[in-house]
Amino acid sequence: MTLAVKLLLIAAIILGIIVPFGYFLLGERSKNRYKKALGANVFFYFGAFLIAGIMLFSGTPAEAAEAANAAGAAGMSTGLGYLAAALATGLSCVGGGIAVASAASAALGAISEDPSALGKSLIFVGLAEGVCLYGLIISFMIIGKL
Repeated sequence: MTLAVKLLLIAAIILGIIVPFGYFLLGERSKNRYKKALGANVFFYFGAFLIAGIMLFSGTPAEAAEAANAAGAAGMSTGLGYLAAALATGLSCVGGGIAVASAASAALGAISEDPSALGKSLIFVGLAEGVCLYGLIISFMIIGKL
């Protein structure tokens, strides 16, 4: 896609948001008018999305082959390495968040009944947070190999 086409698609998406809701905000605010503005917004957005998708995949296979040869196998392995680092960090943080949510709520319940249980409960919450740090360390190790 050329720069002019990209700018035109960006302008279409922005106008597809501004024009329908400007129509709604400048007139009488009613439920029917809001539905019309929302429908127009969805129509313009998905229309621009469809046109962009068609233009994205309308390139010739020869151009794709030249780009693949220029990038080489090193580009693919680097990209997959970054993806692996992102997944290691992201999934470990999601798991750690779930673990901290369970451990922290149980710790608060235990502390409210017996304040002397604070030290023991903080250990379990800290262990759950350690999962996130292990994922971050692994992602640093992966990025270090790239």
